[in-house]
Amino acid sequence: MTTSTKPRPRAAKSAKATAYRMYIGGKFVDAKGGRAFDVYDPATEEVIATCPESAAEDVDRAAQAAHRAFYGGWKTTTAQERGRVLLRLAERVRARRAELAELETRNSGKPIAESEFDMDDTATCFEYYGGLATKINGEVLPVPADAVAFAMREPVGVAGQIIPWNYPLMMAAWKIAPALAAGCTVVLKPAEQTPLSILELARDFEDVGIPPGVVNIVTGDGPGAGAPLVTHDAVRKIAFTGSAEVGKLIMRNAADQLKRVSLELGGKSPNIFFSDADFENAVDGALFGVFVNQGEVCSAGSRVLVQKDIYKKFVDAAAAKARTIKVGSGLDRSNKMGPLVSAAQRDRVVNYQKVGRREAKVAVGGGVPKEHERGWYVEPTIFYDVDNSARIAQEEIFGPVMSVIPFKDEADAIRIANATPYGLAAAVWSRDIFRAFRVVKALEAGIVWVNHMQPTFVEAPWGGYKASGFGRELGHWGVEEYLETKQVYINLDEKPIGWY
Repeated sequence: MTTSTKPRPRAAKSAKATAYRMYIGGKFVDAKGGRAFDVYDPATEEVIATCPESAAEDVDRAAQAAHRAFYGGWKTTTAQERGRVLLRLAERVRARRAELAELETRNSGKPIAESEFDMDDTATCFEYYGGLATKINGEVLPVPADAVAFAMREPVGVAGQIIPWNYPLMMAAWKIAPALAAGCTVVLKPAEQTPLSILELARDFEDVGIPPGVVNIVTGDGPGAGAPLVTHDAVRKIAFTGSAEVGKLIMRNAADQLKRVSLELGGKSPNIFFSDADFENAVDGALFGVFVNQGEVCSAGSRVLVQKDIYKKFVDAAAAKARTIKVGSGLDRSNKMGPLVSAAQRDRVVNYQKVGRREAKVAVGGGVPKEHERGWYVEPTIFYDVDNSARIAQEEIFGPVMSVIPFKDEADAIRIANATPYGLAAAVWSRDIFRAFRVVKALEAGIVWVNHMQPTFVEAPWGGYKASGFGRELGHWGVEEYLETKQVYINLDEKPIGWY
C-alpha cells in the first residue's frame, strides 16, 4: 500500500480520441469561441475525447432554441405523441446497450456490469415516463356556486438541467424523461468529466422523433456553462443533482428571477445493523452500500452503525470481505471496483483517508493500490471506532470509505443516525419488524430501506431532507416538478354579477 499521489507524466492523447460536439437546435455544433476540453479514461488517464467548452453565448443559443421549440409546437404536442417519442428512445437505448455501456465505463471508470445495469435503468426510465405522459390529469373541484371549477396541469416551459458525473446517462434520463413527458423543453449540461454517453445518445434524437430544440446539450464546466444556464431569462426551471455547496449557489443565483428549483444534493447515509439482523446478508449489504460504483453515490451508506454486541465480529467480517474486492479497469469483468472519475476526486478521497487515519482505526485499505501504474484508483477502506462527530462521519467523501460506528440500543442508533446535516437515505437491518418500523418512522431521510441497501426503482420517489435538497425525482413525483397548476372557473349563472 502507498498513499503517494505525486504527479506523473500525462498519458498521451489516444489516436482514437473522438471529437464530440454539442447538440443545439437539432444540430451538432462547436462552441462559438472554438475552445474545447479533454475527456479522460480514469483507468488509463488517457484522453479519449474532446468536447466544446461552452460559454454564455453557447448557452444562450441552446436556451433560445429550447424557447422556440416550446412555443413552436412541443407545448401543444399531444401527450400520446410525447409518450411515443420516449418509448422509441427507450428502444434505442436497449438496442445500443453494449455500446453505450462500454462508453460509460471508459468515461466514468465504473465496472462494465454496473454500466450495463445503468443502461437498463435508463431505458426503463424513458419507458416509464413514455407511459406516464398520458396520465397527467387535472381535477374537477366542487365549489359552492352555480359554476364549474377545475385545475389544469401545464408544462413549466424551458427546463435547465445540470447532472453529475457518477451516473451520467441514467441521471440524464431521470431529468429529460419527466420534462418531455410534461411537455417541457430542455437544456441539459452534463458534468464536464462525463459528457460522452448522452452526446452519443443524442445521435438518435432526430430518428426517434424529438423535434429540433426540444432537447439541447451544452458541454463545459460550472462557471462557463452551468452559471449562465441558471440565470438565463428563457429558463423557467432548474433541476440540479450534485453537491450541497453548488446547490446553495444555484439557489442564490436563481432567486433574482424566482425560478423554480429542485435540488438532489449530497448525503451521509446511515446503514444501521441491529444484532438480530441476518449476519451474512448484513455484511454484504454494508459493503455494497458504500463500495458500489466506487462509493461515488450520493446515497452511499458510508456511516455503518453496528450494535455493540456484534460490533467486533462485524468489523472483522467486513474487513475480510473487503480485502477480496478486486480493483482495476472497469472493462475487465473480474474487477469489482474501478477507478474514481478524475485525479481531483482521487486526491480528495486520499485526503479523507489521511484524515481518517488521524480520527479512527483502519480495518482495511487506507491508501491507493500500488499495483496500478496509471489510473485514479483508491483502495476500499474501512475505518472503525469512528466517533459520529469526526469529519469522516460528517462530511461527504464520495468515494469507497466506510466509517463504522458502534451503538448501544435503538434510541442510540436513531440519535446517531439523525446527527448529520444530510438526510438523503438510510437503511435498517433487523428481523424485528416492529423495531424496523419504529426506526423507519424516526429517521430523518427521504429514502429508507429495510434489510437492503441502494435498490432504486423509477416508480418510487427519490430525494432528501435537510441539506440533501428538496423536490423529488422519479415516479409521478418526478413529473410534478415540471408542471404548473392553473385554476379555471366557469360561471354557469347567467344573471348579472352585481354588487353586494
